[in-house]
Amino acid sequence: LRHVIQLIIYFTFLTHAFSQRQKVVSEILSSAQVTKIFTDTLCRKLNLNFPIRRVYKNSDNSGQYYCVLTESIDLISNPTTQEKDTFHYRIKAVNFKIERNNVTMIWELNDKIESNGNEENSIWFWTRYIEFKDYDNDGLIDPIIIYGTSAMNNTDDGRIKFIIYIKGRKIAIRHQNGTLDFARETQVDKGFYDLPQTLQSAIKQKMEMMTADGNAIFPRGWQTAMKNRITIFNERK
Repeated sequence: LRHVIQLIIYFTFLTHAFSQRQKVVSEILSSAQVTKIFTDTLCRKLNLNFPIRRVYKNSDNSGQYYCVLTESIDLISNPTTQEKDTFHYRIKAVNFKIERNNVTMIWELNDKIESNGNEENSIWFWTRYIEFKDYDNDGLIDPIIIYGTSAMNNTDDGRIKFIIYIKGRKIAIRHQNGTLDFARETQVDKGFYDLPQTLQSAIKQKMEMMTADGNAIFPRGWQTAMKNRITIFNERK
């Protein structure tokens, strides 16, 4: 009888664990869903003043969340190419939870273009690389938010930021692209190297992808620098 009870407990645990893992889901809302959910009243409550770029609906063991990416629209022109490009001077993201008709803000992210010698002209969310996954298999989603800027040479001399939210912590990687070797520099928060290896590997894979896509120029030897847990690396002699 004792063995039977142990087996029941074991299979109950497996079923519970499986059901817990099944709850981790992320989806991108359609334009119709965004319009229906994000009324003027809700936007005012969340202090969303910029047009909505994208909304992610995320569910995990702690509940259901919405992550809203917004970008200001400040200029639609390009005097150099005579083509119409949209420029964004500010971005804002909010992650909130709706529970029993109550809205609880979890975190908020704000940034803007800078005049750092490169005269940045636009900033936007790089949705190709943004992900909401459970990287450490604890039943909770670990958001990776990535955005960047453009300047005179498009993204070649802009900035890139990786923002990771995990267990109430915010971990960042800040990178400055550059057409010249000495202009490139990457700064990694020390806490990044304490993250689960699966999450660290995901970030490094995104860095490789950005390089292949022509959106990033990381300092030569950056893979070795990160393997050695270096927090600031560049190509200056």
